[in-house]
Amino acid sequence: MAANEEEGRTAVKTAQHPPIQTEEELVLVKRYVMLGIVMRILDHDIRVIGKSAIKLPRFYESMLRGMQDRVLLDLAAIRRQFRETGIKVYEENREEDGLHAKYICRGYHHGFFMLWGFVKAESETLLKRYLSGT
Repeated sequence: MAANEEEGRTAVKTAQHPPIQTEEELVLVKRYVMLGIVMRILDHDIRVIGKSAIKLPRFYESMLRGMQDRVLLDLAAIRRQFRETGIKVYEENREEDGLHAKYICRGYHHGFFMLWGFVKAESETLLKRYLSGT
């Protein structure tokens, strides 16, 4: 009888629901969205360098492609974490004033908005990190 009571108390303690969304999950989703933007920036710059008359186009293109490879690895790692935690980004809308993103985290719909000024500053910060190798 005492064992059944103990099992009942244990079941109640472990049946608590996890929070709908943690701060780390929100940061992870924002990083995923930002890395997607960084990929588009790198794609654009690689195309521009290919058409430009600079002296060392292959050198600069190889640097950008190396950064792109590191970004792709990070995106793959984030997607793996998404699968483990039940997160899915299903919509990104570019608007005049900023970027809206919508995603699901453990069955609940969430969204966030970033102004273009923030997106630009954060993109530059990320690109500097990838360029420096940190």
